[in-house]
Amino acid sequence: KQEHIVMLPYMAQGHLIPFLALAKQIAQRFPTFTITIATTPLNVRYLAAALSKTSTPPPPQTSQIHFSDLPFNSSDHGLPPNTENAEALPLNLVVNLFHSSASLEPAFRRLIRDITAADAAPPLCIISDVFMGWATKVAESFFTVNVTFSTGGAYGTAAYMSMWQHLPHRRANSSDYFTLPGFPESSSPFHITQLHRFLRNADGTDSWSRFFQPTIANSLNSFGWLCATAAEIEPLGLTVLTDYTKRPVWCIGPLLPNGLLARKPSRVIGKHTGREPGVSPEKCIEWLDSKPENSVLYISFGSQNTISPSQMMALALGLEDCNHPFIWAIRPPTGFNSRGEFKPEWLPDGFEERMARADRGMVVHGWAPQLEILSHRSTAAFLSHCGWNSIGESLSQGVPMIGWPLAAEQGYNAKLLVEEMGVCVEMTRGVESSISREEVRRVIETVMGGGSKAVEMREKAGGIGEMIRAALTEEDGRKGSSLKAMDDFVADLLSHRDDELMRAAMDFCSY
Repeated sequence: KQEHIVMLPYMAQGHLIPFLALAKQIAQRFPTFTITIATTPLNVRYLAAALSKTSTPPPPQTSQIHFSDLPFNSSDHGLPPNTENAEALPLNLVVNLFHSSASLEPAFRRLIRDITAADAAPPLCIISDVFMGWATKVAESFFTVNVTFSTGGAYGTAAYMSMWQHLPHRRANSSDYFTLPGFPESSSPFHITQLHRFLRNADGTDSWSRFFQPTIANSLNSFGWLCATAAEIEPLGLTVLTDYTKRPVWCIGPLLPNGLLARKPSRVIGKHTGREPGVSPEKCIEWLDSKPENSVLYISFGSQNTISPSQMMALALGLEDCNHPFIWAIRPPTGFNSRGEFKPEWLPDGFEERMARADRGMVVHGWAPQLEILSHRSTAAFLSHCGWNSIGESLSQGVPMIGWPLAAEQGYNAKLLVEEMGVCVEMTRGVESSISREEVRRVIETVMGGGSKAVEMREKAGGIGEMIRAALTEEDGRKGSSLKAMDDFVADLLSHRDDELMRAAMDFCSY
């Protein structure tokens, strides 16, 4: 039967791309469904480009995915002109973007009204980002349901919500450790350095708290939760998130390109984001082909993050001190325009030239073809900000990680990777920490040096990779857990809608 699902992502690349991946997964499994993704005009343009570029020729299900513009004027919210997502936005303005998302509600209501009129029925559901909590009230007013989609993992999502709702760090002991409501007492405590500074400074009356606390409360009123993880890899996180939300949680991830799940991934997997990398996948692969198996360190801090000038210098010096080849996707450090020109003074004098001459390092300015790098046999480890999308891509290939969490829930993701999964060693935390070249070298050697710790981490990462692959594949009639969860999610929506229609009919007949 024809059904219509409407999606409302938050305006940041780490949220937009998972929503697009979710739309493609629903369209693939339910060929009669129509999916409309509603967001601001520039983000619509970005997603449409990503949809058209990620596969050639486009698969049939892309015709089921539509986009709808929600008018937005960034200047009305104290944001630079034509700013419609968090990329390259200074941290002090990110909170403005969060608050500005509420201005999309009137246009979104008109969209739902128009869809309801055209289809002679409301959408089957509205899938909204956890940061777009007002969508629960929109769904209710149109007699449909809202489902919250967390683009992060279960553990990190539960921790992030509990942190903002309870601000437990304000009661931390003298050693800055504290327990987190919703997490079992038997689990290790959290530390204040795992919190972004805006959360560390929050007191419930600040502008960050005034956004997150009501937004999370609204999202907790949704019909259920979709989570971009696999149930097998996060047993504790799934238990905590289910208990915390008191709602059904469908683990339908990680949301990865099909090319990344193949037993022997294709050499060029293709664009995942629609963006042009700073170096071609072919050139990157050629360089990796010249390196021994499990020898290369890949470094990237994601689409929104970078490190401080002093940290960048220490990282470069530490890389030069140790003898492991590396690929570093680099952008200007904090305090400078992340889209601006990269200045040589931010790295040791002659660093790039020496690394290139010795064929020891490839410095990529801007984007790197991350999927091709992580799936290559030469890649041994990933130094990452611990964003959930990067974690899924790395672990799906059995690549262990070096953690350098910088923002959002990344500190809790790193805690999960280190303590629950055993696939990560933390380098440091945040952009305010001090780190030496000696510490950089020590951590890299721990993960890359071939000692027992490195072997153990790679074995555990490989095991998690197998779990992810099993959760996302269907073979010989056996449906992986994430695929089954997707089918169960749609079946539960349809059953709920039928129950509501039956209840309405019985109420009508009773008159």
